[in-house]
Amino acid sequence: MRIEGKGLIDRAVPVRFRFDGVDYQGFKGDTLASALLANGVKLVGRSFKYHRPRGVLTAGSEEPNALVEIIEDRQQTPNVRATVQEIFDGLEAKSQNRWPSLGFDVLAVNDLAAPFLSAGFYYKTFMWPRALWERLYEPVIRRAAGLGSLSGRHDEADYEKAYAFCDLLVIGAGPAGLAAALQAARAGADVILADEHPVMGGRLLADTGAMDGKPAADWAAAALAELGAMPNVRLMPRTTVTGVYDGGTYGALERVGLHLPARPDLPRECFWRIVAGQAVLAAGAQERMIAFADNDRPGIMTASAIRTYLNRYGVAPGKRITIFANNDSARQTARDLMAAGVEVAAIIDVRADAPVAEDCPVYAGAVVVGTKGRKALRSITVLHRGAEIEVETDCLGVSGGWNPLVHLTCHMNGRPVWDAGIAAFLPKPGMVPGMRVAGAAAGEFSTAGCLASGSAMAREAMKALGRKAAPITLPTAEDGSYELLPLWEVKGKRRAWLDFANDVTIKDVRLSAQENFASVEHMKRYTTQGMAPDQGKNSNMGALAVLADATGRGIPETGTTTFRPPFSPVSIAAMGAGGRAEGFAPQRFLTSHTASVERGAPMIEAGMWYRPSYFPRPGESTWREACDREVAMVRSAVGVADVSTLGKIDIQGKDAARFLDLVYTNTFSTLPVGRVRYGLMLRADGHVLDDGTTARLGDTHFLMTTTTAAAGLVMRHLEFVAQAYCADWDVRIISVTENWAQFAVAGPKAKPLLDTITTVDLPFMGCAPVQVGQVAARLFRISFSGEQGYEIAVPARYGEALFRDLLARAETLGGGAYGMEALNVLRIEKGFITHAEIHGRTTAFDIGMEKMVSAKKDCIGKGAAARPGLVGPQRDQLVGLRPVTDAALSAGAHLFNPGEEVCRANDQGYVTSVCYSPTLGGSLGLAFLRNGRARHGEMVRLVDHLRKIDLLCEVCDPVFHDKEGVKLRG
Repeated sequence: MRIEGKGLIDRAVPVRFRFDGVDYQGFKGDTLASALLANGVKLVGRSFKYHRPRGVLTAGSEEPNALVEIIEDRQQTPNVRATVQEIFDGLEAKSQNRWPSLGFDVLAVNDLAAPFLSAGFYYKTFMWPRALWERLYEPVIRRAAGLGSLSGRHDEADYEKAYAFCDLLVIGAGPAGLAAALQAARAGADVILADEHPVMGGRLLADTGAMDGKPAADWAAAALAELGAMPNVRLMPRTTVTGVYDGGTYGALERVGLHLPARPDLPRECFWRIVAGQAVLAAGAQERMIAFADNDRPGIMTASAIRTYLNRYGVAPGKRITIFANNDSARQTARDLMAAGVEVAAIIDVRADAPVAEDCPVYAGAVVVGTKGRKALRSITVLHRGAEIEVETDCLGVSGGWNPLVHLTCHMNGRPVWDAGIAAFLPKPGMVPGMRVAGAAAGEFSTAGCLASGSAMAREAMKALGRKAAPITLPTAEDGSYELLPLWEVKGKRRAWLDFANDVTIKDVRLSAQENFASVEHMKRYTTQGMAPDQGKNSNMGALAVLADATGRGIPETGTTTFRPPFSPVSIAAMGAGGRAEGFAPQRFLTSHTASVERGAPMIEAGMWYRPSYFPRPGESTWREACDREVAMVRSAVGVADVSTLGKIDIQGKDAARFLDLVYTNTFSTLPVGRVRYGLMLRADGHVLDDGTTARLGDTHFLMTTTTAAAGLVMRHLEFVAQAYCADWDVRIISVTENWAQFAVAGPKAKPLLDTITTVDLPFMGCAPVQVGQVAARLFRISFSGEQGYEIAVPARYGEALFRDLLARAETLGGGAYGMEALNVLRIEKGFITHAEIHGRTTAFDIGMEKMVSAKKDCIGKGAAARPGLVGPQRDQLVGLRPVTDAALSAGAHLFNPGEEVCRANDQGYVTSVCYSPTLGGSLGLAFLRNGRARHGEMVRLVDHLRKIDLLCEVCDPVFHDKEGVKLRG
């Protein structure tokens, strides 16, 4: 219900919204949770396993119960926390994980089967009969799994990513965060202040205490106004810092448009990468629950949540509220309720010496041992001095103490330390380089302590940045002590809940320990404790305490589970902002792209490059027709292909030749100027990294080409070798891939075509500088087709003009352009390899190039390549395949001996590349076959279960066309 005169909402702006098909009204500034509570809605969801009724538990991003689906146009966003979602006109939300309705959920029958669904039941219950696992058990479990659902439609909304840099990042805008930001900003530092809430101020917005004689919320507003007026400060409300990474880098998610009706000019979310010189974590602390019998009913929530809804949103979650606590902080909630005219039924304090002087009944040394009510709380049972007392109440606020939010400090493998004084884990200094922790996150729970802590940590950060920062004047504020009596569970016969979302009970954790899943990580996975959308923020501490008790260890010895990013859920669309459809990755276009598209060539993606697949001509209706024509054209006349995507690496220096000898298996220091040599490169583990050609342009100048797929990989490899192994060598390496446009001219008429451009006559594997018109170019006599071939390179800005000119000249000779499909067929016919063959698991021996590993010198990977198991007849070796019928081969198919059972034990190898060869009139393939080079002429069985192919093939030499290389060298 609404409380007049309370809250920071704007009552002048009513907001209409819908939940589960019913229209409600809230006010501007309400969250969905506060608006539902104001309208008397207590049942908001169902739990995962037992489908028990669930109500709002918290007032922040840690909410485990009030998870809803937001419906916008045709989109549906699941698992949205109602405690975070701001309402706006037209907002439509619905509960999830229920059928047919929230009030009547058929799967609530699971609760009756709870004795059979204890922790790890799926590992034990469905073991027999084994045949029913895939047919019945697994499908049923999978259909029942999950919480919300997606619409299945394409998300048309916009998302953005952005980058920011600052001297100091302050995470959290409560009293500690505001003090830290003021301290640093007044020292002249560039400051970013990020907070997950729409209005900054943290707990000050729910605090009725005074600061310098005025309301705490007013002081927060004044501090924010000062910060907002400073040019060196960026305020980022609705922004959750989700992860901490190396080098002072932080990930943050900003909710840009989620609080507004859909607007085409606004993104829904923006994912930030913030690089900060220093950081102050002032994320605060989170109130924890106490486990007792039936503690999961709607109407039971944390005491601090009640206080937040009352003072920030002007909402009382009940008409007769009870407080159950083991510390002093919850007393203020009761006082605020009574001051607002809300009846407080009782305060139940577990401490026997707790003060009893309040304007309501106080039961000291008492505990709650039971509750009643199905879809809403009706009453609780209190055990006081050995007697049970029933208290009628429709809302129970629970406070089991406070857990500092240490999550971000642990994202770089740090572990928090146990502090017995506050019965909680605290971050160790230095867990994240450059990060300091202040306020409640550091165990300071008073407002005055938070202010002082934030200011002090900011001064330390300024000192680390080389800045001077005089202490600022802080307001006077509440400075009470924090005293508690640790209580994790109240013993009882009925189920006491830890993880409300996943239905994990104390009994489940004890069963895990009993069945020897005593490690905290094992317990987590066995029980699913902490694996719900809140990731255990509400329940992990209690579960650790129960596990410690069950195993006879202390909580410090039990330890914590691993904290991993993100701190709270991040939509994949936000992390991948700008990377959808064509924006998924950078697009790299050839200089010939426009000319190729004009000729009707469909483009295919080769890494990030867009390359022409084939060049159709009138009358050709399929790609095969165009491909077959292009292959025949190259074999009989001349073809032109853009090969600019090949990696091009310029290597210079007096030690350049020596360097190439180290990275290649064969020798390059003996290569004459004006010549080209084919080279093979190994990884340090002896497997093939890449192959390609390197031309010697001068005594100390080489140009290396790599495969398209490995261009970046080889560049990184060369840089590593130069820096790690050859730091004192005179060698310089730079990628020039995009500086040059390069075109292959291949076929029997390649020389006549080039004679119309240049008079330079090159031998096979020769290179020379040439003039193409008035443009300085480079000419190489190399071939990837098996025909007489050349490659001509010009500066990239002349690439399109040269491509058009070469095509015009080729067409006069009966030739033309050819694309990737024909290029692949030509290389398979010739037995040339690509990364389909050198895929990271093959050695020089496997591809028949072991003789290229020079015995006269060392090279990267040489020793590793000779290890037992990487050479010998047991290895899969490169062979050719030809089917005995007209059937097509299948890449990825596996090979077996005829007559043997098709199973893994009998696997003889696999197919890497296949094509139809118009030159030879049939299907061809390259494959790796066990001891393949000794098996030429044998028959093998090719099996592809996915494509339902089963046929016999003849094993042959991988070179199908011009084995002697006459055409290549002619």
